[in-house]
Amino acid sequence: MHARELVELAALAAVHGPILIRDTSRLSDSCIEQYWTASKCRLDRWGRALKQLSAEQPLSTARNMSTAAAGQAVLEEILTGEILTRVWAAVTCAHDRIHGTDLVEPVARSVLIGHLEARHRVLTLLVRGPAIGTEEAVLLNHLRRRAERWADMLIGYLLGLHDVSEFAIDPERARDFAEDLSYRSRLPGGRHAWPLVEAALRASFGLGLSRVSPNADLNARIAGSILSSFQPELFDATGVLPSTWLMRITNTANDAAGMIDNLLQVDLSPTSTSRSPIDSAAYSDRMSRFRWR
Repeated sequence: MHARELVELAALAAVHGPILIRDTSRLSDSCIEQYWTASKCRLDRWGRALKQLSAEQPLSTARNMSTAAAGQAVLEEILTGEILTRVWAAVTCAHDRIHGTDLVEPVARSVLIGHLEARHRVLTLLVRGPAIGTEEAVLLNHLRRRAERWADMLIGYLLGLHDVSEFAIDPERARDFAEDLSYRSRLPGGRHAWPLVEAALRASFGLGLSRVSPNADLNARIAGSILSSFQPELFDATGVLPSTWLMRITNTANDAAGMIDNLLQVDLSPTSTSRSPIDSAAYSDRMSRFRWR
């Protein structure tokens, strides 16, 4: 899954976040665990990549062009991925506070802290890293500023329900966005404003990013954990975002479910003696964790 698709998911989480916050009393433990595990694995990969970049020659003069492209993609992934990390931290924080729980916010905050550390290392590389030339640094800095503004705007969608401005890069800017969004929503035809925002979002990140995705597998797992927290009817073909990338995640999940079916079927077969029999009720309950409902 590419970094630009995580930006689209951040938009979806911001727009539908209030529904999740109000109508879901408890988020799935498996979703929380998957978000934590995949995010931590991605942070570890980023750490190794940044350590390597800090000791390399400029990307523009790297002998191995694939290595240069991969390094560029990692930096872009960290900067753009921060949008989703901040938005999801804001959603989960608001959810826990409104429902009087403390289940998801600590996990999301921990992931955000790790992401901010990675971001700080990227900014250090932009200023004085040997692997980043002047031209690359300028382009990455423009990307950083663009991502920061979009993060604040998307968090503005959540401020009408709960004050989560602390998760914005510029809390005052996020509050300004929230006031503007509230005003526009009251205007005639205000409900049609989102398609324009969506188009602007895609235009901001549709071009200029690397084609490669260094952590596509972990990005997909992170996206899957977030999507699984929402009701599936939000993601039909007429939703706010096209479902092409969503279908790819769903198909991946279905493939995994099929593999699990096969593995568990071995346990259920009469010839299997390595495990105790599993009754149908327990089997159905076990399998429900791996299916999209």
